[in-house]
Amino acid sequence: MTTLRLTAAQAMVKWLSVQMTEEGQPFIAGVWAIFGHGNVAGLGEALHGIGPALPTWRGQNEQTMAHTAIAYAKTMNRRRAMAVTSSIGPGATNMVTAAALAHVNRVPVLLIPGDVFASRAPDPVLQQVEDFDDGTVSANDCFRPVSRYFDRISRPEHLLTALPRALRVMTDPANCGPVTLAFCQDTQAEAYDYPVEFFDPKVWYIARPEPDARELAAAVAAIKAAKSPLIVAGGGVLYSGAQEALLAFARTHNIPLVETQAGKGAVDGDEKLHFGTPGVTGTACGNELAAKADLVIGVGTRFSDFTTGSWTVFSAPNRKILSINVHGYDAAKRGAMALVSDAKVALEKISQALGTTRFADPDFAAREAWFALVDGLTALPAGNQLPSDAQVIGAVQRNTGKTSVVMSAAGTMPGALHTLLRTAKGGYHMEYGFSCMGYEIAGAMGVKLARPEADVICMVGDGSYMMANSELATAVMMGVPFTVVLTDNRGYGCINRLQKATGGAPFNNLLDDSYHVNPANIDFVTHAGSMGAHVVKAGSVQDLEAAMQAAKSARLPTVIVIDTDPMPGTGGGGSWWEVAVPEVSVRPQVQAARDAYIAGAAHQALVR
Repeated sequence: MTTLRLTAAQAMVKWLSVQMTEEGQPFIAGVWAIFGHGNVAGLGEALHGIGPALPTWRGQNEQTMAHTAIAYAKTMNRRRAMAVTSSIGPGATNMVTAAALAHVNRVPVLLIPGDVFASRAPDPVLQQVEDFDDGTVSANDCFRPVSRYFDRISRPEHLLTALPRALRVMTDPANCGPVTLAFCQDTQAEAYDYPVEFFDPKVWYIARPEPDARELAAAVAAIKAAKSPLIVAGGGVLYSGAQEALLAFARTHNIPLVETQAGKGAVDGDEKLHFGTPGVTGTACGNELAAKADLVIGVGTRFSDFTTGSWTVFSAPNRKILSINVHGYDAAKRGAMALVSDAKVALEKISQALGTTRFADPDFAAREAWFALVDGLTALPAGNQLPSDAQVIGAVQRNTGKTSVVMSAAGTMPGALHTLLRTAKGGYHMEYGFSCMGYEIAGAMGVKLARPEADVICMVGDGSYMMANSELATAVMMGVPFTVVLTDNRGYGCINRLQKATGGAPFNNLLDDSYHVNPANIDFVTHAGSMGAHVVKAGSVQDLEAAMQAAKSARLPTVIVIDTDPMPGTGGGGSWWEVAVPEVSVRPQVQAARDAYIAGAAHQALVR
């Protein structure tokens, strides 16, 4: 057997560089790295040596580097991914939040945190977390519950089995998610004679699981027996590449559809059978259909509480759920009739079996009435009043086209965008599985790296911007242009509204309602400009629209700051959402909110 003597770190990067997609591209597009003790001497030297065959990029924070990698993989519909490496200790634990985000969203990312010495000779090493009862534990064990696959590389030959397992998980349509390879720092530098054939290029195929014949027959029978079916399209539609199959299925059988946060953009918003969105952030016309549907056809959705209105939205008597999902765990939720299959394959087979079956027209007048309402909510504000978030979204709507991608993650914007924004096919990117504040700017960079031809608009509030903004400097350094619309409502306006809606007094959310000696006065224009971005302070919605047009030709990130009113919500749509209200309180507002909570939960009980 011919061998090649390499360090474990050199072997890892060499192997990763030759793992290919069906389209002939490296599956791992590159590595985000912040070096420290634990990865600089081993992986750092190896990455330097391999050069552009496996590009290395430097970020500002381990969590946000991973967010960029996740956004890239999500935008690539999981066909390509990125790796992220950190030092041991805080560098590693900074990535745990990102791992959880990727796990919830079923998105592949390869995390390579440095780990303690396998030899244990210098224990306790700097930043080492010691478990008083378990000598095998390190800080990296935090990754176990938020990784689809976890391994600790404490010997060089471990790579021979760990690396193929890692890529198998990352390319598995059902078990796809984050992989953590905790890499002991002395092992990284240790040499081993690896078989030469280990480094032969390998093509990884994304499988399309076929449905079980019995499940397929039951699904077809359920649809034929329905009177008012409704399609709920989730992120699995995008990951399967089933957008055209979904549209053909809906049109052939005249079945209306709504899209979840992860599924929004699967179908063009102008499609007449597209009734918007369901649940807490649902359109009025979408939720009306949801309430009448006797068969809910979920396609690639997890049926989260926002999609279901905490299981109050799909409320028709004796309604049934058919869940088409590539993973049995998701397909069988809530006693659904499960069809475990790739979405594209399932839709095509069901449609073929249904033949000429067509259903009665949905209420198109309700759809038109909803969009007329939205036009009013998103119109230009009158006079000099501060605009609402809906009016800012209206400006974005008027200045985006078929090649635009609007993205966000947390706060007011996800709900408002899901409810109000009409997007073109492929024009929406929302991280709302984990709703992680601080994802937005890093995520926008990831989206733009995946789709350099797209006009990427990042919608972020001042609270989320303050949580994590440093990858703006990275985007400037790397010359990755996108537009940031930064809405300044002086605090956490979304949670302030939720606090008041559940009977609470305004407290610790808006800056003026938080403890302070000196009033907060954050200059976002100067701050963003200090990182090298082009910055505009928009004094009005009209100024915002002009700045958005100018940003389309920019070669650097553009940040447009606009002051907004924190009080209004979306102004339309939505449903009940279960947020527990205290059972005991001296405040009458809380008591009233508790009564409303109990009333809402009573409707929820009908669908359990």
